[in-house]
Amino acid sequence: MTNQEKRAGQSAESVQAARSDRSAGQPVSRPVTLAGEPSPEAIRDAQIYRALGLTDAEYQRAVRMLGRLPNYTETGLFSVMWSEHCSYKNSKSLLRQLPTSGPRVLMGPGEGAGVVDIGDGQAVVFKIESHNHPSAVAPFHGASTGVGGIVRDIYSIGARPIALLNSLRFGRLDSAHMRHLFKEVVRGIADYGRRLDVPTAGGEVAFASTYEGNPLVNAMGVGLVAHDKVQRGIAKGAGNLVLYLGRPTGRDGIHGATFASEELNEDTEATFVTGDPEFGKRLMEACLEIVEKGLLVGIQDMGAAGLTCSSSEMAAKGGHGVELDLDQVPLAESGMTPYEMMLSETQERMLLVIRPEDLERVQDICRRWQVPAVAIGRVTEDQQLRLLYQGQVVTEVPVKALTDGPVYEPKAEKPEWVAKYEVWDAVTTVWRLWQKVKVARLDHAKGARQTVGGFEPVLKKLLSWPNVASKAWAYRQFSSDADRRLAVLPGSDAGVVRLPGT
Repeated sequence: MTNQEKRAGQSAESVQAARSDRSAGQPVSRPVTLAGEPSPEAIRDAQIYRALGLTDAEYQRAVRMLGRLPNYTETGLFSVMWSEHCSYKNSKSLLRQLPTSGPRVLMGPGEGAGVVDIGDGQAVVFKIESHNHPSAVAPFHGASTGVGGIVRDIYSIGARPIALLNSLRFGRLDSAHMRHLFKEVVRGIADYGRRLDVPTAGGEVAFASTYEGNPLVNAMGVGLVAHDKVQRGIAKGAGNLVLYLGRPTGRDGIHGATFASEELNEDTEATFVTGDPEFGKRLMEACLEIVEKGLLVGIQDMGAAGLTCSSSEMAAKGGHGVELDLDQVPLAESGMTPYEMMLSETQERMLLVIRPEDLERVQDICRRWQVPAVAIGRVTEDQQLRLLYQGQVVTEVPVKALTDGPVYEPKAEKPEWVAKYEVWDAVTTVWRLWQKVKVARLDHAKGARQTVGGFEPVLKKLLSWPNVASKAWAYRQFSSDADRRLAVLPGSDAGVVRLPGT
């Protein structure tokens, strides 16, 4: 008997008892506080919630929404779901001003990726995501997992990824640290894409002192899907199963969403996750086969905020609730608490909702691809996120309370230093070089041409400037067997991908 089966058997009776209490009209008014965790009163009095990323006002908002003090696990759920990284609480008011609808837009904001109709029953799926903070701390793994995350978002829509792109910004290359970041970020992007067999069709990079404190690493994925195969991240149908696919959950990346929302400085704690692209390839193929056979109700990547974000968002979009038995969650480390399981950001994990009668077929597919698939919960009608652990209810929160966080409109002020940099760095640099050049002048009075200097030195200097110089060193690392699907190779003005069947 496996450890997973032992854990399942030990908790089955107590879980059933907890469910019986609720069905008998005995709702849980206050989930338990586990041994070793601060009490709800201690969290309030010692303001422990601040260390988790919540402001005083946000904590009070959570208390009002619950009608009681949240326990430690619940406080953690609010902190990650209300982080800027997950909720866009400081930028949502600006993002809403962008146009998001059109005659060819099949799916806009609110899902894992955007879907645009290209005719003939086909659609292109797009997703771009920044991985700035992780890449500043651990450039190879930060960039690599950034690619892995967008690829999972692409196939969570039911699309096969067909191309990757990137947009990068670093500080000046005369810094050894910046050269290290640049080298490792490019290596991380190239490694994950190559091992997934997805070509990198293009990208861009620029260097300026502005980015020395926080480089920008933006990864983009493109996929292709038939209209009738488009999937949604939704949990609906009371009694349907919640299925965990992917690597076992470890303690890596806990509070990663909160970390990504903070300002990066020299005191920032080095927390990062690592990916497994070879496992990611198998997970992708398993999910796409499940999509092809029509076995899904809903699917979402366990990305930022892990199991918390995926379960609550899927339930909220479906107008349902989700009950998870955390004793069934596959674990990579022993002794993990509900708090750690829910906030872990272990990579290469997906959350599926399926019909009970399809469980065996889905698990058969996953076995062939050597991907663990475990039923860890069910869809409910009560619109609550309920977590069971060792037969006890450790969390009971309305899903809308987690997904409908506060929205702020920060006051916009133009910093004084901006006035010094009104002109683009590139234009400024070229202009300064031009001023230093002694050019040929024509003496109209004498009708003679006087050569006071030449263009050759400045041209050489200009071409050696990183923002103008060839980027072949970077894009040649993206080369792989997957390039056979590109009509135009990286290094051109734009990437061109051959569509299958055309």
